[in-house]
Amino acid sequence: MKNTLVIGSTVTDIVIRVPRLPVSGEDINIISQHQQLGGCAYNVSHILKLTKTPYILCSPVGSGVFGDFVDKQLQLEGVQPFIKLHDIPNGCCYCIVDSSGERTFLSHHGAEYIFHKEWMNKINPETVDSVFVCGIELEEPTGEEILSYLEEHPEYLVFFAPGPRITKIPKPLMDRMIALKPVFHMNYKEVTSFMGVKSPEEATKQLHSLTKNRIITTLGRKGAFCIENNESFLVPGVPAKIEDTIGAGDAHLGAIISSIKYAIPLEQAVRRANLVAAAVVSVSGASLTEEQFNKNCRHMKIN
Repeated sequence: MKNTLVIGSTVTDIVIRVPRLPVSGEDINIISQHQQLGGCAYNVSHILKLTKTPYILCSPVGSGVFGDFVDKQLQLEGVQPFIKLHDIPNGCCYCIVDSSGERTFLSHHGAEYIFHKEWMNKINPETVDSVFVCGIELEEPTGEEILSYLEEHPEYLVFFAPGPRITKIPKPLMDRMIALKPVFHMNYKEVTSFMGVKSPEEATKQLHSLTKNRIITTLGRKGAFCIENNESFLVPGVPAKIEDTIGAGDAHLGAIISSIKYAIPLEQAVRRANLVAAAVVSVSGASLTEEQFNKNCRHMKIN
C-alpha cells in the first residue's frame, strides 16, 4: 500500500477547561489545563498510525517552547519532523472547553503553517497515492504552494477538509481546489455557510454537482450525510458521552481515509469513522491512546 501524504499543521494544544466562556471584562477561574500534540494534520496522521495505514506527515516544526514540545513529542512517537525551521517559532492553539464539551479555538500561527513546494518535491511521488489537505493551510500566504504541488500530481486522490474558516479561503484558491475534484469532508455549518443554503443535505448536493466526487458532511449526533456516484445516504451516529469535541472531525476523516485505502465501501467507512469520532469526543483532547483505540474501535476491524 502506498502512503497518504498528510499536509498541514502539528501544534501544541493547550486545553483549558472552563465552566463557561467569560464575557468581556469578566474574571473566572478555570477548572484545569494541560498541553498535548494537536493540529489537523497530526490528528489525521495519528488515526492513520493507529489503523496501520502508511502515511508521510508533511508538517513543518518551528523553534521556541512550542516547537521544542512538538519536536520532542513527535520523536517519542517515532516520527521524525518533516522539516525544521530553526529561525521561526512554532505556534500553538488554546482550546477552550466549556461545560457542554464544545471547544473554542484561539490559534497563534507560526512555522507549522509555512509550506514550500520544493520541500514536497523531495518526496518520491511513486510512494504516494493520496493526500490530505486542510483549508486553514490554504488561507495562509503559502497556500498557493500546496495547490501548485497538487496540480502537478493529478494522479493523487485528494481528501480536503476546509474547516470552520471555509469562507475565509480566497476564492481563486478554492476554485483551484474544487478543480482537483477532491473528496470533501466538512460539518453541516461549514457546507451551509459555503453554499449559502440552510439545508446541509441540499448544500452537500450542490457542492457535489461541482466536484463530482464523494462528499461527507458530518451532522453531529445525527451521523453523516454522504454522496457517492450521485447517490446520497445518511449514516447514523454513535451515541457518546462528550468530554470535549477537540479533533473529532480530524479523527473522523482519518478513519475514512484509512478505510478507503483498505478498499472498504464508503458507507461502511463512515460507520467506522462515526465510531472513532465517538471515541475521541469521550476523552479529553484530540488523540486516542493505542489502548483507548483498541478498546473502543478495534472490534470494528478498521484495517
